[in-house]
Amino acid sequence: MYTKISENLNRILTFANKYNPTIIAVSKYYTADKMEEAYRAGLNNFGENRVLDAIEKIHLMKEEITSNSHYHLIGHLQSNKARKAVGVFDLIHSVDSVELASHINDIAKQKGIVQKILIQVNNAQEIQKFGIAPSQLENLLDKISDFDSISVEGLMTIAPLTDDTVLIRKLFREMYGLKEMYRLKELSMGMSNDYKIALEEGATMIRLGRTLFE
Repeated sequence: MYTKISENLNRILTFANKYNPTIIAVSKYYTADKMEEAYRAGLNNFGENRVLDAIEKIHLMKEEITSNSHYHLIGHLQSNKARKAVGVFDLIHSVDSVELASHINDIAKQKGIVQKILIQVNNAQEIQKFGIAPSQLENLLDKISDFDSISVEGLMTIAPLTDDTVLIRKLFREMYGLKEMYRLKELSMGMSNDYKIALEEGATMIRLGRTLFE
């Protein structure tokens, strides 16, 4: 069935296909029905900001979809929500402290799983956003390197909301440099307004909401 989402996805793929990224459908503002529509269009990675909202939507979807989909927590994870998040989300994008990583590790150990995570880096140094400074990354990775119930898959960043594409490109390029320096696999960066720059600068995962669903 041809839908607005499949039309949007085809348009996105005309640019994105050559980079072969993981496209995360950011479903935080959209219903379970819209997630099902995205799944039928060929997407099976979904990004949510709030743990409880995500769990509610997962329960509303058909078993076929939930068992064949991957869920990403892209919003800030509060410690008191970590127990509900661990094991539900295939990948937690927003780890930004040793304390949170340790808490996730302890919960994952209790559940008998290894939780995949990304480290959120705030290389634009925006005070209103979460994430560590690039200068703190080495210390954080060193301190959590012996945690055996989490797996650090890579890095995540959120670019400033600006029309300054030169700045955005510079920040994304810096993130790619950090990914390569620490020999990490994934780089989650780029949203509806800047995903093309992100892909050109080495993103392996892009997070698309409005440009995909509307």
